[in-house]
Amino acid sequence: MLFFKLNYMFNDSGYTLYLCIGHKIGNYMSEFLDILTHGRRLQGAVKDLSVEELVDVAEKLNSIIEKRKEKEAEIIQAEKEKQAKLEAIRKQLEEAGLAVEDLAKVEAPKKSKAAGKKRPVKYSLTDESGNEVTWTGIGRMPKAYAKALAEGKSLESFAI
Repeated sequence: MLFFKLNYMFNDSGYTLYLCIGHKIGNYMSEFLDILTHGRRLQGAVKDLSVEELVDVAEKLNSIIEKRKEKEAEIIQAEKEKQAKLEAIRKQLEEAGLAVEDLAKVEAPKKSKAAGKKRPVKYSLTDESGNEVTWTGIGRMPKAYAKALAEGKSLESFAI
């Protein structure tokens, strides 16, 4: 995306107007911040605005300031809560006769070897279309098993 900017440069023949075309917004943002934070430059930048437009800009800035204050207050509150929790844990460690260094010595629990493994199949039957239907016995019963049980067959007859 291209950005356009008009620059006034003072040279020997007076002020000259330059049209600058750029790809970077970073330079324009830093210049905007320079103008926004410098009293006289800001005053010069807004000299053509009406009082109503200035009031509108001031309201928008005040809204941004209030939102920023609320966010900072939330961050401070969250940090206070975190510190309170840490202090409570430290007190629990002291009461238990432990030190923070003792926690570093504890190994992390190892993952269960069963995690991620498939369960063994307990039941197997061949349905009417000749497909083998297997079931572990856990979870919802497949329709083929439900139909066979409704016909009077026992689940143990399909056990592997």
